[in-house]
Amino acid sequence: MIVDSHCHLNYGTMMEDMAGVMARAKDAGVETMLAINARLSEYDDVLAIAEKYDHVYGTVGSHPHESEKEPGVLASDLIEKAKPKKIIGIGESGLDFFYEYAPRDLQEANFRAHIAASRATGLPLIVHAREADDLCIKIMREEMEKGAYPAVIHCFTASRAFAEASLDLGFYISISGIVTFNSAKDLQETTKIIPLDRLLIETDAPYLSPVPKRGKPNEPSYVKHTAEFLSKHLEIPYADLAKATTDNFYTLFTKAERPCQSL
Repeated sequence: MIVDSHCHLNYGTMMEDMAGVMARAKDAGVETMLAINARLSEYDDVLAIAEKYDHVYGTVGSHPHESEKEPGVLASDLIEKAKPKKIIGIGESGLDFFYEYAPRDLQEANFRAHIAASRATGLPLIVHAREADDLCIKIMREEMEKGAYPAVIHCFTASRAFAEASLDLGFYISISGIVTFNSAKDLQETTKIIPLDRLLIETDAPYLSPVPKRGKPNEPSYVKHTAEFLSKHLEIPYADLAKATTDNFYTLFTKAERPCQSL
């Protein structure tokens, strides 16, 4: 069994074929999915999906792209929305200087609010970082000095130095289907320094379909392709990689209830 630790189930064609998405995920051995909240205006949609399916959990957060549309996020609001049983994480939040869809100061303010909520609740922070390595590391270190908080760097594509800094802070690193791309040689090398007990896998569906599904809308069942690639690339038996990444998910996301497996 494996876990898709980051997907957007309220987006794309998945909403039109949710029964099919769930069936295909089950057939692929995906035991749990984490539905990510990218806009606070969509929080109710994410919560509804999580509450409908036993093996789906959700988060509360505002993506850095939304920082101008959803400025001034308050930690207190995130803390309140994190109370439902099926909401197990804070985010995604962080910094994205690749597209610059929102001013940097607004992104930083929202990021720090999410970190504060993670610290207060003990729920893991889901970090989005793109083309903002130095400032992101600076903020995460400064906030750690105020008090510890758990986190995962999702859809990791940054530098080896960013990976090392994140691991030094005690964070987990999640790998998406990008690692299967021929152009991702640097990322493939960086995965070799991630301890097996800090590794997660994800789809980021409906985006970033892995090889051999590139060009198609992504969905949770495709996380198996990323797991298979990493198994070969890291020379780890598939069963061991699947067990480790699944165990890591429940170690990090302590509010999630692991499904009972038949003996």
